[in-house]
Amino acid sequence: MTLYTTLDSPLGELLLVGEESATAPGGTALVSLSLPGQKGGAVVQDGWVRDPAAFDGIARQLRAYFDGTLTRFDIEYADTAATRGTAFQRRVWQALEAVPYGTTSTYGQVAETIGAAPAAVRAVGTAIGRNPLLIVRPCHRVIAANGSLSGYAAGPERKRQLLGLEGAAPRPL
Repeated sequence: MTLYTTLDSPLGELLLVGEESATAPGGTALVSLSLPGQKGGAVVQDGWVRDPAAFDGIARQLRAYFDGTLTRFDIEYADTAATRGTAFQRRVWQALEAVPYGTTSTYGQVAETIGAAPAAVRAVGTAIGRNPLLIVRPCHRVIAANGSLSGYAAGPERKRQLLGLEGAAPRPL
């Protein structure tokens, strides 16, 4: 069964989508976390069940992140086509999760981390753009080589807000 809830945040109302899971803390594994106006963001579907209590643990972690007291999420992701991605996307997404709180990486550095050719930066950017788990899988920490905030599905201003929250606002080179 697909569950969802919304959560107010400094970035706007977040949409959390999950599935029941016997192994996830709180019983819900996250499928998607999206922001209003996000390119490719989730939209509530017929048959989904609104269940705020199912997301209590995830919501608690998100609030702590926005309060500046949580620097690493401990959230189980559901094993769905959206969260599973292609083999290339999984490599890119794994590299995103390795970028520490309060730091940034570049698209080229992510390509290098996953063993891709420097010419793969566009493919890396595309994979990052398909990340269904904004904020908790920190694609906002990847910036252009010149320090610009290009390529965030929820917009550059929200990317700037997240990086500012983490004390990692980039300086153009």
